Amino acid sequence: MASKRLLKKNVNYVMGDIIDAAYIHQMANPKKDDNKSEAIVDEAISDYDELIREINRRDVENKQKHFRDIEKDLEKKAKDLVEKLNAL
Repeated sequence: MASKRLLKKNVNYVMGDIIDAAYIHQMANPKKDDNKSEAIVDEAISDYDELIREINRRDVENKQKHFRDIEKDLEKKAKDLVEKLNAL
């Protein structure tokens, strides 16, 4: 079972890396429109907030299953965001 602390660190690192990649794309392509990469950053921030909110829920009966579900959700959301970044 992942601990709450490690799960929060994973969410922070993954979403932070995606946001960094979006800003690097903006700097590498200054002539392109930044709206798409800004939308990816906004989505990453809202996903981060949602995942942290789920991690901090206290009314969970089975913490192991809850944390595994959050890990799967993080993986899915990160994959979707990376695909959007690669499409830019």
